[in-house]
Amino acid sequence: MSFSLQRRALLLSYFTVGYNVLEALASLLAGYLAGSIALVGFGLDSLVESLSGGVMIWRFSHGPGLSAEAEERRERQAIKIVGYTFLVLGAYVLYESLKKLYFQEISSPSLLGIIIALVSLIAMPGLFIIKYRTGKSLNSRSLMADSKQTLACAWLSLALLVGLGLNYLFGIWQADPIIGLVVVGFLVKEGRATLKEGKLCTCATCGLPPAAGGDD
Repeated sequence: MSFSLQRRALLLSYFTVGYNVLEALASLLAGYLAGSIALVGFGLDSLVESLSGGVMIWRFSHGPGLSAEAEERRERQAIKIVGYTFLVLGAYVLYESLKKLYFQEISSPSLLGIIIALVSLIAMPGLFIIKYRTGKSLNSRSLMADSKQTLACAWLSLALLVGLGLNYLFGIWQADPIIGLVVVGFLVKEGRATLKEGKLCTCATCGLPPAAGGDD
């Protein structure tokens, strides 16, 4: 594994955790002030995202010289945890969306929540691209899976922005939980795909291209 790429992956993971912890605190505060379940749910989602980043810190925190067997073992463990966080997040969003629709729980308009969603919508796609490219260069499926969870966070930011925006401008409270149900399908699909791809890189050392004629 290239040490510079490993260091980049580690720094990206630290940034992911730090950003999402701050986002979670801001969202939970805004949700409390507005009585918004959508914002509280978004804050809890950010905590789950920080967990995924924490897994990546554990994954890439070792120094050079780790054996190929230990490297693959870490990779398998990391990708399994990331895959399950997709499913846990999907189950939570499904529960909250259905509950809001059934009980007609209407969140108050929140300008602060709209700003939080906008910042996340701007930041997350760029972070996804950098993490995905780094994971691809390392041939690390766990980091690529984690990058897809960052992309899922961007979709959730869009759902939150649309839901809060329609509620803020037109009083259409149903928009947020309905879009949340669409996001659930994406999360479950990515979670199942991540867990299904349990066989990781088969090259001698993760991050090096496989030998000619070898397995992908």
